[in-house]
Amino acid sequence: MSWHDPDKEDNTIYKVVVNHEEQYSIWPADRENPRGWNDAGKSGPKAECLSYIKEVWTDMRPLSLRKKMEEDALRREQSSEEEPSEQPSPAPEGDDLVSRLSKGEHPVEVSLRPEKSLQGFKERLDMKHVHIKFTDTRGGTELGVRLDDNALDLSQADFENQTGTAHLEGDLSLNYVKVRCIADIDLKTLTGTGHLRPIEA
Repeated sequence: MSWHDPDKEDNTIYKVVVNHEEQYSIWPADRENPRGWNDAGKSGPKAECLSYIKEVWTDMRPLSLRKKMEEDALRREQSSEEEPSEQPSPAPEGDDLVSRLSKGEHPVEVSLRPEKSLQGFKERLDMKHVHIKFTDTRGGTELGVRLDDNALDLSQADFENQTGTAHLEGDLSLNYVKVRCIADIDLKTLTGTGHLRPIEA
């Protein structure tokens, strides 16, 4: 992707594009997206697009690196939770995060940066990618969920009046286990309940 000379007046209308690693860039709005890049739902003059990117792209690490670091941190957290015993014994089934979050419903919230807003949530829905935080785990477990268009249900959501609920479903990997995250989010508070469901290999 080429950046234009900032010294020349640039009257091009740009659009913000995002790739599978959640890295952002700008691209002339009248041109077809480069392979692997999708519209992020924002277009306008260059400065406006760059300002938007600065606002939403708060973590420069590629998605795959963020996920790996999250998983490593979770693994460290889990191993520190286990009390050393005189005799090593296998961890009881259900002790791991996936099993725990697959049982029953858990409190969740939509994680948005730099601030939590309904508009921000709507933009993430349009991009088909949201961050859901399970707040009852140690330190909170934040998961990046790629939404399943066919399972997304916004029929009970009234964004104009900030009422109702949005039903979200999407897949991800947690601790090397493929899972589906299912959550119902209240538009007024951007919190709700959710759980994981392991996906059979």
